[in-house]
Amino acid sequence: MEEFIKVTWKTIVIFFMLIILSRIIGKKLLSQLTFFDFVIGILIGTITGTFVTTEIKGLWVLLSPVYLTLLVVAIAFLTVKSLPARKLLEGEPVVVIQNGKILEHNMLKLRYHLDDLEMQLREKDIFDITEVEFAVLEPHGYLSVQKKSQYLPVTMKDLGKPTSYKGMATEIIKDGEVLEQNLKQNNLNFGWLYNNLSQRGIRDISTVTYASLQSDGTLYTDIREDNLDYIQKVEDSY
Repeated sequence: MEEFIKVTWKTIVIFFMLIILSRIIGKKLLSQLTFFDFVIGILIGTITGTFVTTEIKGLWVLLSPVYLTLLVVAIAFLTVKSLPARKLLEGEPVVVIQNGKILEHNMLKLRYHLDDLEMQLREKDIFDITEVEFAVLEPHGYLSVQKKSQYLPVTMKDLGKPTSYKGMATEIIKDGEVLEQNLKQNNLNFGWLYNNLSQRGIRDISTVTYASLQSDGTLYTDIREDNLDYIQKVEDSY
């Protein structure tokens, strides 16, 4: 019973300590972690894991990952049900650019520097901050950007041009296997599929890598052996 109590309180303490530390460290996507951030994260995880494993004897230590899983599920449920809990545990979006002006005070509170901002803007093909109307750093480190109206791409609606419906393509064949359910939900059958494939000179479904039903009713197909006259290379040649 002593070991049971020990693994219980140690795991709970570690869990909430990691939550507090992650909130202190701040908002960063995994792709934005520097080598230093990565090393510190590994070090924190190693120390906290060692704290549990070295103090608990026998198989009781296996209760720790079970507790952690239950705590994660409980916290996820709590954040869905409670807005205050979600704000406390996950944080809130923060505006870092407003009306084209950088809000240095907000960036300082987040420990979010200009290099991070410029990098995330470049990832959205924005190389000039003057094009930005609003930029919001989301709770998980993702940067949402609204461009100034004069820099937005022109749409068919802006031009007053009518457009046809463009839905989502439906997968029909993947890796030589027919997705029969997708056929049925589009009121199609194997006869329709075989007819379309034969029109393209395809006799064996197993040779089809991918086939999808487009929103206009046409069938896109790609076979394993593509007879291309030339394959474009992007690597350097010597």
